[in-house]
Amino acid sequence: MMTKLSEEDIEKKLLHLPDWEYYDNALNAEFEFENFKDCFSAMSRIAFECEALNHHPDWSNVYNVLTISLSTHDAKGVTIKDFKLAEAIDYIVEPDEA
Repeated sequence: MMTKLSEEDIEKKLLHLPDWEYYDNALNAEFEFENFKDCFSAMSRIAFECEALNHHPDWSNVYNVLTISLSTHDAKGVTIKDFKLAEAIDYIVEPDEA
């Protein structure tokens, strides 16, 4: 089982992920795309990464906005696994900035 990170560790790691915030015991981000097709395309690419990491987000999509919440349910909080997925999502969503 993964070990839940301390709030201090989470805040330090978030310095490298400016699109993400820590609240409600999870890493949270919202991404806006040009249109629904671009948003859904990103979701499809993220889904492959989720399967590869065997870690799945709580997420929702309304038209061109994707909202993602990451936490490791069996650890009851945020773990290294959540940060790995957040980094992968950032690379998929904003490859030019990675």
